[in-house]
Amino acid sequence: MKGSVKIMLSYDYSHFEVALSTDEELNGAGVNDLRKTAQRLADEAVRQYKRAKETAALRDRGRIEKQYFLDDIARIKRIPEGERTVDQVATLKQYADENWEAQFDHDYDYDDDPEEYR
Repeated sequence: MKGSVKIMLSYDYSHFEVALSTDEELNGAGVNDLRKTAQRLADEAVRQYKRAKETAALRDRGRIEKQYFLDDIARIKRIPEGERTVDQVATLKQYADENWEAQFDHDYDYDDDPEEYR
């Protein structure tokens, strides 16, 4: 028997569909293995979708937090050096670090699939 399977998932108003088929002769166990592979792919699509949504929320929040940070830097710089608190000095040192913006970067473009799905 030839095998063909279709898995459809709905999650958070999004729909994921995976259809696999083969021209190979399969028994029931072979078709079941094909179904499991399709289910794993659909589950991985949902996992990546969840992560993409979480990252989008972090990215939006990061823009706001970055602006607060820059506003705080501007405020601290207006304070005479001798009057700055330890926390304010630490914030300025963090700003002087060339990688300070990395704390606000939240990029995600659907990471590479695990080897088993290639």
